[in-house]
Amino acid sequence: MRPSGMRRLFHYVITLGYASAALSAQFCKMANLRVLVGVKRVIDYAVKIRVKPDNSGVVTDGVKHSMNPFCEIAMEEAVRLKEKKIAKEIIAVSCGPTQAQETIRTALAMGADRGIHVEVSGKEYENMTPLHVSKILAKLAQDQEASLVILGKQSIDGDNNQTGQMTAALLDWPQATFASEVTKENDHLKVIREIDGGLETVKVTLPAVITADLRLNEPRYATLPNIMKAKKKKIAKHKAADFGVDLSPTLEVLSVEDPPVRQAGQKVETTEELVTKLKDSGVI
Repeated sequence: MRPSGMRRLFHYVITLGYASAALSAQFCKMANLRVLVGVKRVIDYAVKIRVKPDNSGVVTDGVKHSMNPFCEIAMEEAVRLKEKKIAKEIIAVSCGPTQAQETIRTALAMGADRGIHVEVSGKEYENMTPLHVSKILAKLAQDQEASLVILGKQSIDGDNNQTGQMTAALLDWPQATFASEVTKENDHLKVIREIDGGLETVKVTLPAVITADLRLNEPRYATLPNIMKAKKKKIAKHKAADFGVDLSPTLEVLSVEDPPVRQAGQKVETTEELVTKLKDSGVI
């Protein structure tokens, strides 16, 4: 073979080697993801909510609590990423009273590797807002060197749908909210989002924040062996002050009230009778 041909062959081999090394580096980067998942303790979705007599909030004493359903979906997605060798470690985080550790244990039984409990109780917990939680999560993501934060799109108690967006803003990370599908493509994640007009597909580079929608997955039930193993996993305890977060109230709840009772409907026999009743009621 002529020298020029040898040079071209050598160049091709080197180029392919660099490409292979680059792909390997991308895969290793993705496989070394540390995922931070927020899990919130809320009143169980099957419980009938009762408003306090003084209208200051809802009754929580003696009421069954469980993990927020959207947080369960977020945790399930993190576990699936680990099962696909995309993530190496899952950290479950919860802000709340001592009972929030039960929620973290549930996350550990589902597949999280360790937990972090940011203890907030009493009036501070009642006055805690999504911004407070976002500041804590953002600081934790930096301290724990997380590459991905997965949260439920909202909690079923406050229904704020704010924490994921504000966490991404504080970190200056890309975000993909209302995710119904998450897949890995080279060095980024492809996320299908649920929007009012249908579905939207976005690609986000890492690190990033994702919020889980209802159809992202079906969370698994924790098995008895995993529940027993979860009891031995570590839960680190912190205060909000450890992250420099001031929990002074920024919002004031003026009143919480039951929705108005819907009036019973009426049946009519004819269109004429319907029109007459609508006129009598002042609708038309």
